Amino acid sequence: MENTVNPHFARVTVNSSTDFTITNEGFRGMGIKEGQSYAFSVWARREDGTSGTLRVDIVSKEGKILGSSEIQIAGKEWKNYSVNLASKGTDAKASVSLVFKGKGVTDVDMISLFPQDTWKQRPGGLRKDLVQLLADMKPGFVRFPGGCIVEGFGLDTRYQWKKTVGDINQREMIKNRWNDEFKHRPAPDYYQTFGLGFYEYFQLAEDIGAAPLPILNCGMACQFNSAEVVPLNELDPYLQDALDLIEFANGSAQSKWGKVRAEMGHPESFNLKYLGIGNEQWGPQYIDRYKIFADAIHARYPEIKLVSSAGPTADGELFNFASNELKELKADIVDEHYYQKPEWFLSNAGRYDSYDRNGPRIFAGEYAAQSVATVSPENKNNWLCAMSEAAFMTGLERNADVVYMASYAPLFAHTDGWQWTPDLIWFDNLSSFGTPNYYVQKLFSVNKGTRIVSLLSNSHAVEGENGLFASAVIDDQSHELILKLVNTNQQTTNVELEVKGSLKRNGQARVWKMNAQPDAVNSLENPQAIAPKESTLAVSGNKLALVLDKQSFSVVRIPLK
Repeated sequence: MENTVNPHFARVTVNSSTDFTITNEGFRGMGIKEGQSYAFSVWARREDGTSGTLRVDIVSKEGKILGSSEIQIAGKEWKNYSVNLASKGTDAKASVSLVFKGKGVTDVDMISLFPQDTWKQRPGGLRKDLVQLLADMKPGFVRFPGGCIVEGFGLDTRYQWKKTVGDINQREMIKNRWNDEFKHRPAPDYYQTFGLGFYEYFQLAEDIGAAPLPILNCGMACQFNSAEVVPLNELDPYLQDALDLIEFANGSAQSKWGKVRAEMGHPESFNLKYLGIGNEQWGPQYIDRYKIFADAIHARYPEIKLVSSAGPTADGELFNFASNELKELKADIVDEHYYQKPEWFLSNAGRYDSYDRNGPRIFAGEYAAQSVATVSPENKNNWLCAMSEAAFMTGLERNADVVYMASYAPLFAHTDGWQWTPDLIWFDNLSSFGTPNYYVQKLFSVNKGTRIVSLLSNSHAVEGENGLFASAVIDDQSHELILKLVNTNQQTTNVELEVKGSLKRNGQARVWKMNAQPDAVNSLENPQAIAPKESTLAVSGNKLALVLDKQSFSVVRIPLK
């Protein structure tokens, strides 16, 4: 039976005794490491039912064979064939060659090579070093599959979660909306095969102890592109996708979509609590559609918290309209985005001090300081940007009663395949590194408290006075006071703190510091040029003297009685 979802395959006809070779070069090459084992698989058949030999070679960029094995293809029916290949060398730009030996007609499809050493050793799983960087952050949630990818250039290329679950070979490939989005870095070979789909995203969130936050299309394509919308009276399929997704995530293994999840290997619920309706949409068209989604979802699943959109900017007419409308609708969580210059982040550290405590919770869903300008390919993940984000985040933490969630974006970028910068984590085919921004995010994430406490200077929050920004929390589990302090000054600053409450007698505070020149960056060659340096500090009584290096970010964990 032919595959109606993915009807295309390669037919190779060999009419002579000369071998014929086809090559899969991967996406910007394949990273192969010496001594590692790689799982090759292919769906194949022989047109006349005979048997034929297929040799599989891992080939270096220079043409050297790093690993090889043979498979016997037999019969007219499609079958999955697999073999493991051990690599005799390392190459960042390797490829896989299929050598068809002898006469005959062979059909092949779903050609795949995966390292066996994946995250949790799952076949066809995620790249271990990239997931480890995420896990080390101890994130509270994972937002997936992204933002604009949900919308699509047009609705025909929107992200449809149902097409990303089930058997890999039944997941329909589509063009990626970033394929030709940016003229300065076109990527005509960029497609979505959905080997990484919603099941894998849920699994990833569970693996690293994070809450899943899926984002769904609300019947609107990207308003910067086609701005295509579904009429309100034709939204039912989109609404059903949302309701079915909740069943897929949380439903019993006997329910229609819970059964799909169970058959994929996860009979237990994924414990979904949050669901995003649209990404970065704006205007009355969005509000009208959000109302319909909210009514339908809350009627059946009142426990699910919905994330709504305040639009693509942090202020202005569109933002104000969305914020006011969503407040009137008593929205659960409103997603605000800001890609701005470092100066904006410094001047907006107090942004949420005056937000209505009775209004919707805020999700700072996408933000990153732009060293040059928004969308500029010249943006860098430099220390000035990271430090300004740290200053801004002290305001997020200080207002944690309003700001419910926050996430830097974008998350990952390939050094050869990026289109947008800055990005939190960079990688090539063999290695990866966290930016200074990554380490700022990590220091906040792994040093969360259980309650906020006031940190005042002259009866005011420390948010830019004398170039200093700060926040404070208490961790009731470890009995520690945790301070985050940013010194944006060009000189070292001495700070004396008086703690209302007793510090542990003869205690040792743990201190992490980051500082560098404003334009300094990390790289593959020097991945920790800017990274936290840990030290200790003796404390006693209720006073604490700190020396804040120039243009620095510090985290201090102080033991309490």
